[in-house]
Amino acid sequence: MVKVSFNISMSLDGYINGPGVTPEQGLGRGGEFLHEWAFNGNEKNRKLLEDSLQGVGAIISGRRTYDLSVPYWGGDGLSGDLRIPVFVLTHAPPADVPEGSVYTFVTGGIEDALEQAEATAGDKNVVVGGGALTFRQYLAAGLVDVLSINLVPVLLGGGTPLFEEGDETRLDLVEVIDTPLATHLRYRVPA
Repeated sequence: MVKVSFNISMSLDGYINGPGVTPEQGLGRGGEFLHEWAFNGNEKNRKLLEDSLQGVGAIISGRRTYDLSVPYWGGDGLSGDLRIPVFVLTHAPPADVPEGSVYTFVTGGIEDALEQAEATAGDKNVVVGGGALTFRQYLAAGLVDVLSINLVPVLLGGGTPLFEEGDETRLDLVEVIDTPLATHLRYRVPA
């Protein structure tokens, strides 16, 4: 059975980017620290990142995440050389898309994006890759099976919060992996 997971890095004060997000600074002020754990050369963190992509057949992203990230990801998307297909939720596809890219733009809503992602993933898992609004929509609809948070020891003091008032869901802790730059928490979302 295909599982739907959400995986994101978050500051201790609950933000998934810093304040002042711009196209030039897609993670906002101080936000780059949220992903330092994944790219610092630490073997344990490198393996965690690699393992998080194993068994993934498709990724779902929001349009804002796409717009802010495509200058860095390019046509290969979030997974880089693995080229895992990315389904981008949007009201209208962008005019410029990298040629030969992994992106499919979905205008039919979250269920349509999930249906397309699952069809592409086959027997592999689907990851909802961002951002906060996309995650909240999938969580509220009961479509997320696993929530993985890479909790980073930084206080950003502002930015985009992952959770909002009214996001009430009980979670079952499955795993905790502690590394110097993040505590990796994995939760099962009860049906």
